[in-house]
Amino acid sequence: MTAAAPKTDRDDLARTSGPVIEAQGLGLTFQTADGPVHALTGVDLSIGKGDFVSFIGPSGCGKTTFLRVIADLEQPTEGTITVNGVSPREARLARAYGYVFQAAGLYPWRTIGANVRLPLEIMGYSKAEQAERVARVLGLVELAGFEKKFPWQLSGGMQQRASIARALAFDADILLMDEPFGALDEIVRDHLNEEVLRLWAKTRKTICFVTHSIPEAVYLSTKIVVMSPRPGRVTDVIESPLPRERPLEIRETPEFLEIAHRVREGLRAGHSYDV
Repeated sequence: MTAAAPKTDRDDLARTSGPVIEAQGLGLTFQTADGPVHALTGVDLSIGKGDFVSFIGPSGCGKTTFLRVIADLEQPTEGTITVNGVSPREARLARAYGYVFQAAGLYPWRTIGANVRLPLEIMGYSKAEQAERVARVLGLVELAGFEKKFPWQLSGGMQQRASIARALAFDADILLMDEPFGALDEIVRDHLNEEVLRLWAKTRKTICFVTHSIPEAVYLSTKIVVMSPRPGRVTDVIESPLPRERPLEIRETPEFLEIAHRVREGLRAGHSYDV
């Protein structure tokens, strides 16, 4: 009989009061052969439980770097950051987050079900629990019935949905999404934006989402973080007044256009067009 998944303190971390993610004076400088590269500087940011936060700014402004700091894939060189009240390393060990990368990153020799199941296998969940979780998250992303297909048999949008399902499989409280729809056409992107909002409404997770698209950032978010060119700084944090239920048609409303204008002005103020 396969052992049940090992106990972690992730549930205790989820109940921690205060911000889910909090950065104070955060900076990160990479040392390279050509000299130091200042990726982030002076980042102060607080993200609450259940927030959907989009990060937008020019290429190289540190959006992805900030996500990688949250995930303990990079270590800051100045300032502090906490995830669920503890260090990113402790949060990683407690499996506090799922990560969706720019590319789906599915193993071509594994079926969709096996790809989604992979983190559960690594974590030691029982076969019965693996099967239940895989079925549940594939249903959430509308891929039920595709468990035995291989990645090459699915469209790009379906592969990204499978990648999201894999990140949801172990039910982390935080979902980190690094421009997951950037390579998709506009129609597919619109559909997946709707799907992500539906998932967010169902799961109530805290989502950090990197994008280069102003409409996407405004449509998805409760909070929009506008960043400057390198070294990345937060130049504006926009709290969205839009309702949580958002049909695509909301993008044509004056309220939506007003927020998009503020984002655009924030990017201009940060001299984003000089890079």
